[in-house]
Amino acid sequence: MLTRRRRAEQALISVVATSYLLGVSTRRGDKLVEQLGVAHISKSQVSELAKHLDGQVEAFRSRPLDAGPYRFVQADALTMKVREGGRVVNVHCLLAVGVNGDGHREILGLDVVSSEDGAGWLAFFRGLVARGLSGVRLVTSDAHRGLVNAIGATLPGASWQRCRTHYLRDLLVLTPKSSQPWVATVVRTIFDQADANEVVVQFDRVVDGLAEKLPRAAEHLSEAKADLLAFTAYPREIWRQIWSSNPQERLNKEIRRRTDVVGIFPDHGAIIRLVGAVLAEQHDEWIETHRYFGYENSTLHAQ
Repeated sequence: MLTRRRRAEQALISVVATSYLLGVSTRRGDKLVEQLGVAHISKSQVSELAKHLDGQVEAFRSRPLDAGPYRFVQADALTMKVREGGRVVNVHCLLAVGVNGDGHREILGLDVVSSEDGAGWLAFFRGLVARGLSGVRLVTSDAHRGLVNAIGATLPGASWQRCRTHYLRDLLVLTPKSSQPWVATVVRTIFDQADANEVVVQFDRVVDGLAEKLPRAAEHLSEAKADLLAFTAYPREIWRQIWSSNPQERLNKEIRRRTDVVGIFPDHGAIIRLVGAVLAEQHDEWIETHRYFGYENSTLHAQ
């Protein structure tokens, strides 16, 4: 049987690790551990006690991706602050989410790199493929060149969907402030159509309308046509889930809610520990809840 001291230690570890995962501040964590007879717990002690999460997180990050084919994937990066060499620098959390053969969402991968360049994304996707990522038909992301090139290099046959939300932000940068509300409204009408043919017709109509007043914006939109309309190759019922990375943004907000409490991480491992634990928790919730795609659509695209 466990000794009283050992049980107390395990209870302390459980409380601290759970508080850490939930984004509880150190001050509030102190109040929790006081109930276990500990007067104070420092940030370094929190970090040490939370390390028991490392094994679980590593197992999650390196697990085989054997529930495919993963026809639809979303990729994104989050910036975090970390101490390196006595300085505070930005690093990047690379994330990928996919829809598996049963129509459920999965967290596919997480990595932390010093620079969000082509090499980082290339290594990230190669790692996903090595773990079993296959059957990908469409990847949705922003237009980061290194990311787009990595998709082309590692996922032959996959199309790229440029996130409509990110694209609109880019387009509005080229638009006079007074015209931005109008431009945003007319561009959104492209995605309100009933079928793929009408989407294409409306796209061309919007480009023509912009050309009269804002030729630079019209040219920018016209050049992005193929990448923005990749979603039209799939059933309308799933367009909202694949034409932007908005679903990924909701996940990002949850990660931010937990990591903002920390602020500046001591090293890359601490980022992976916390973000990985958050992602593992979300992954389990997705698998246990309803399908992201309906049965008919998930069956169709699993073929």
